Amino acid sequence: MNESFQFIDIIFFAMVAAFLVLRLRSVLGRRTGHEQPRPDGLGREPAANGEAGRNGDNVIELPDRRRVIPEGPQDPYTGTAVGAGLTQIRLADPSFDTQKFVQGSKAAFEFILGAYAAGDIKALKPLLSAEVLGNFQHAIEARLRAGETLESELIGIKSADPVEAGMQGREAMIAVRFVSEQVNALRSATGEVLEGDPNRVTEVVDLWTFARDAKSRDPNWRLIATATPED
Repeated sequence: MNESFQFIDIIFFAMVAAFLVLRLRSVLGRRTGHEQPRPDGLGREPAANGEAGRNGDNVIELPDRRRVIPEGPQDPYTGTAVGAGLTQIRLADPSFDTQKFVQGSKAAFEFILGAYAAGDIKALKPLLSAEVLGNFQHAIEARLRAGETLESELIGIKSADPVEAGMQGREAMIAVRFVSEQVNALRSATGEVLEGDPNRVTEVVDLWTFARDAKSRDPNWRLIATATPED
């Protein structure tokens, strides 16, 4: 009698097991060999050779991480004494750019020469320090009182090179050596040439020093000194 009950139990559990197998197959499905590859979590198809990524790992390379950022042009003054001074200015004012400064100084050189020859004190005022403006104004007024005129033509700037640079407190200072070709002639009230030659191109060397407050929002530099180099 007990053996018949044990036999019935075996049959019952076998039927339950078969039922569970059928249910699992209906829910999970079964592989037939014709399944389409499914994309990974980032929507990318697996590699054709079955590798998840390069070298068979699961790392997906990001193109932006491998991009090489091009370097800017090399400052020609790097490694020199003036270069060290320019670096001090750049540390105080990260927006400072040597090449842009040089281009700006050349434009200022041409404009100031023209305004000085024309006796235009109003145009000179925002570009000069009080001391330099006073010197220029004195020379212009003396010329006007004598009835003299200054003829000046800038043929071209051959070079403009910073030769000194550095910080003095908040103030950045750069001395630029200009080599230019000019035609200059100072005439008397009667038109007589007192100085220079209106028919001759002369090479002129000037040393101009510019300054600005490195912490100021005003990007303009002012001419604070002029000189003629000995060499």
